[in-house]
Amino acid sequence: MAQIFSRYANSYAKGSIVAVGLLALAAFGTADRLSRSPYMTRAETVREQPIQFSHQHHVGGIGIDCRYCHTSVEKAPQAGIPPTKTCMNCHQQIWLTSQYLEPVRESYRTDRPLRWIKVNDLPDFVYFNHSVHIKKGMGCATCHGRVDRMPLLYQKASLQMEWCLDCHRHPEQYVRPREAVFQMDYEAPANQAELGARLVKEYDIHSLTNCSVCHR
Repeated sequence: MAQIFSRYANSYAKGSIVAVGLLALAAFGTADRLSRSPYMTRAETVREQPIQFSHQHHVGGIGIDCRYCHTSVEKAPQAGIPPTKTCMNCHQQIWLTSQYLEPVRESYRTDRPLRWIKVNDLPDFVYFNHSVHIKKGMGCATCHGRVDRMPLLYQKASLQMEWCLDCHRHPEQYVRPREAVFQMDYEAPANQAELGARLVKEYDIHSLTNCSVCHR
């Protein structure tokens, strides 16, 4: 009887299996890298806003404290978006006729709030409480980046679960004194390991990694 398969059939079959395996690994690696890319996480992507508000000018230049606009950040889960009245506290006195600020004045006249686009937007299935993190000594810039250097605000971190877990597993690497939480130019000291260990104990910080901590 004539031989049905070539004597190289086994080699071809083994090669095909190896090729499929390598292709699957390459596809998995590509998908993994894509999921962490700014294209997917939207990190460092500026959002179009009704007013292109400059944190660099207001925070870095003028020196306005985060809490002046984000009034609930120390006592509520949400940091809070300032009402138009907060803007007009200053802009009833300065830049009164600037066309750039006409949407702010219109909002104030009509009592219709400006529709800001959320920049650091966690999924709905994630629970995050600003006040808890501030009480535990986590600085604004740790998550939001140096907003005092951002002419237009963008999301600095990936906001992926692995990013959150890195801090939850090693809080001593990120904690700072409470009086420095709102300090944009704070730099971790050379003895951060020693300071962090002390603050973790002093602020009663626990390495919380259970799913129910953030997914409620």
